[in-house]
Amino acid sequence: MNRSLIVKILGIILLIESFFMIPSLAISLYMQDGSSIGFIITIILLIIVGALTRFIETKHRTLAPADGLVIVTYAWILVSIFGSLPLIIDMNMSFPDAFFEIVSGFTTTGASVINNIESFPKSVVLWRSITHWIGGMGILVFTVSLLPKLGVGGFQIFKRESPGPVKGKIEAKTSDTAKKLYIIYVVITILLFLCLKFFGMDVFDALVHTLGVVGTGGFSSKNTSIMGYSTPIIFTMSFFMIVCGNNFSIYYSLYRRRFNEIIKNEELRLYLFITIAAILLISIDLYLKGVASPFKSFRDATFQVTSIESTSGFVSTDYDLWPSFSKYILFVLMFIGSCAGSTAGGLKVIRIVVLFKSIKREIKRVIHPRAILPISLNGRILSEELVQGINGFFGIYMIVFVFSVGLITLSGEDLITSMSSVVTMLSNVGPGFASVGPTKNFYYFNDFFKIYFAFLMLLGRLEFFTVLAIFSRKRYFKEKVLK
Repeated sequence: MNRSLIVKILGIILLIESFFMIPSLAISLYMQDGSSIGFIITIILLIIVGALTRFIETKHRTLAPADGLVIVTYAWILVSIFGSLPLIIDMNMSFPDAFFEIVSGFTTTGASVINNIESFPKSVVLWRSITHWIGGMGILVFTVSLLPKLGVGGFQIFKRESPGPVKGKIEAKTSDTAKKLYIIYVVITILLFLCLKFFGMDVFDALVHTLGVVGTGGFSSKNTSIMGYSTPIIFTMSFFMIVCGNNFSIYYSLYRRRFNEIIKNEELRLYLFITIAAILLISIDLYLKGVASPFKSFRDATFQVTSIESTSGFVSTDYDLWPSFSKYILFVLMFIGSCAGSTAGGLKVIRIVVLFKSIKREIKRVIHPRAILPISLNGRILSEELVQGINGFFGIYMIVFVFSVGLITLSGEDLITSMSSVVTMLSNVGPGFASVGPTKNFYYFNDFFKIYFAFLMLLGRLEFFTVLAIFSRKRYFKEKVLK
């Protein structure tokens, strides 16, 4: 393990975090909102720690896959700890509350422990939303540069799907690929901001919600999230949540006019099918059950489906009051999430595709036990190691889910609250049902569960294997995950 280089890279990441705090500090100083001390202290600490790491000598300038896992895991923990300091210093929040809030931001979960965000200084509100944008942007780099080394499914496929400019050479062209993804990310951010401003949002609210949508986070500047905003804003955000939940490699293919690749993309087709089907089913259910008019049913269904599926977690209505069938669909969408190679969370649509193909193959094997039945995706045969990795991912997801639900029920929570709180953490969605529903939050949980939820958010965002490989000493992880 190249410890010296790992520490230097972590130092660089902390310096970058200090840079992203400057806009919040500037707003605090300009508006004199009383929250500048926390940002000043944190920025100084970040600069000092980051600068000190520059003096560390490194004998080797190369990183092994295991080093990458260490960097990713500890980077997210460190930026969350330092990022929570302004909330602790200026807002007098406890460490568990502040840590939960900022981990929720960086992991683009959007769950909150703050009951009245409108009473918070705008500088702090902006910092929460900036963590979304950083987290989403960081996931793209993480996807391109590190996860292909894991071979655990969705992102290995993403590597094969050629999101970068050189087909099949993502790892060799990491910086070039990341640059292209950043450009796409920034362009989408600017377009959404201009659209929201055009449809009547003020500059600050448009900025906050833009950062939340593009990062698929969900933090809002309003206590009621998107409730009360106009229909054009609702549909605009819905459209961009679909865009940001899609594999970003699709947009590069669109730029290069590789329309044939887009049309043949199985993940994209299923992603759009799930979105359209869920919207129609919920719209019909809401209308037939007398919940709303046909148009309002369609509008609310469109927004909540795209919000939950993209794991953004914005709320335009209290969907906890919807009929059971509509809530069931939303619950399923919380598990599935969006596409690999996006800023969204969840199991990922592409894993669902491979899982169903794997099940179909096993059924055929019952009839033809000696048949060789490879699984293909977009015309390419997938390796058995990759298919097994995807099956293993589902297994770990369900084991963590079942264990965590049991743990939450020990605190006295009902089963619906326990199940939805866990899946919304693992899939980085934000709101759940019942006591953690769209009009409630996670404030009432004790400190232990807030820290545990933060751990679940990190597990889900870093695709399980990354974190588990760091904290496990088992030979399996050394040989299989760090291979």
